[in-house]
Amino acid sequence: MAFIGIDLGTTNIKAALYDGDRLSCLAICTRSVVYDREGGRVEFNADDTVDTVFGMLRELGNRGTCVDMITLTGQAESLVLLGKDYRPLRPAISWMDERSVAECGELAGKFSPEVYYAVTGQKSVIPTWPATKILRLSRAEPDVLKRTAIFVMIKDYIAYRLTGVLAAEKSIATFSFYFDIHEGCYWQDMLDALGIRGEQLPPLVEPCTVLGSLDPALNLGGAYVGTMVNTGTLDHFAGMIGNGIIAPGAVSESTGTVLGISAMARIPLTGKESSPLHYGPFPGTLALLPVAESGGVCLEWFKNNFLSGMTFRELDQEVKERENKKLIFLPYLAGINAPEFDSNVCGVFFGLRADTDAFDMARAVMEGVALLLDKNLAEMRREGLEFSYIVSTGGAAKSDVWSQMKADICGLELRVPANNEAACFGAAMIGAVCAGVFPDYEIAAKSCVTIAKNFFPKDESMYRAKKTGFAALYRGMLDTAAAMSEAESN
Repeated sequence: MAFIGIDLGTTNIKAALYDGDRLSCLAICTRSVVYDREGGRVEFNADDTVDTVFGMLRELGNRGTCVDMITLTGQAESLVLLGKDYRPLRPAISWMDERSVAECGELAGKFSPEVYYAVTGQKSVIPTWPATKILRLSRAEPDVLKRTAIFVMIKDYIAYRLTGVLAAEKSIATFSFYFDIHEGCYWQDMLDALGIRGEQLPPLVEPCTVLGSLDPALNLGGAYVGTMVNTGTLDHFAGMIGNGIIAPGAVSESTGTVLGISAMARIPLTGKESSPLHYGPFPGTLALLPVAESGGVCLEWFKNNFLSGMTFRELDQEVKERENKKLIFLPYLAGINAPEFDSNVCGVFFGLRADTDAFDMARAVMEGVALLLDKNLAEMRREGLEFSYIVSTGGAAKSDVWSQMKADICGLELRVPANNEAACFGAAMIGAVCAGVFPDYEIAAKSCVTIAKNFFPKDESMYRAKKTGFAALYRGMLDTAAAMSEAESN
């Protein structure tokens, strides 16, 4: 037996082949996603993505291993418009496309924050959501919109091209801004506001659903005779599963370009929740998923601008030798961030002295991201969640220095799993459970998930003053921004 996990990422598409015993990785291939970024748009060819996936499957199939199940995971919000023949009418619109800012304001005017949070679990109306993009297209491209038979997300479109079955998987639909996370159905009031009909959306299915068999007409090779296709779940949720987090009690964080934090929510809810809520990876579950845009991008920004001649490994070694100075960095370089969702935020260094050098500042940048993680975890605790450890993935997990900072600042054990492709691995685990290799996800996790490194908090008190300073500096930054804005308007 063998299983394939496909991660339809924003930057890269990855496909990995695993054996059917302990899900050891047999092969992995990666392809970059190409975008059209002219004129403010961020679009891509959905059928090119399909061809890429087919090519990767052929490559993995050449190993001669019979594949029992292909499971999909990946990005959520990238939108594909299909005509009556179920083929794209125009390029797919990436979640990164921000041309629908005006429509965000329009929808925010129609629905109060209390209403849309109660239905969708989202804290703000942002251009990421497909709902805002559909509203924009109704003005910018009305002829295309009139010819649109179905609105679908990219992962669901790939699943359709593999099986011939078109369905919307709920942990992806939760990011549309027209999905009711509590009732598990489309939000009719929002559909009415967008001017679209329910029949223009695919029927909903639960995450980790086996859609059907791989279409034999695709001729992908002898390895795929009788192969089944699984809808899988969102990449963050597949990563949680791949890290062994399948129930409340632990939190998964990934510091890549952004800082992504995910945890299973306890049901029933406490009523104190204010973090973004989403339909979870298993039927009837909910998950917390605050995402801070300023994650690893902060360190990348600093290195590229001030230490461009160094590798990250060299920078890591230099930072390791630096003492913990009274220097604080607010890592708000990319605008809106969890848990406040305040577009007025900006990055700040505080505590610069004559003897401060670039490596002191680099350490402060890393600490700042860790302090932002701690701030989100504190908010999640306030909402009733308890967790005893963190599982860390992403590029930052390669840094022992950064990992130890996070453990110290958050006061929690931090675990780095041996498998650094958590999303693909989690997708394969979903396939193995659905195929009956493991009776449930708990046993699958115990059998397959290995922790490579453990970081235990050494002395949380050394960062106590910085936590207080971080909160005070945040408030001061907002006051300063407001004062400057008022002065400019006078």
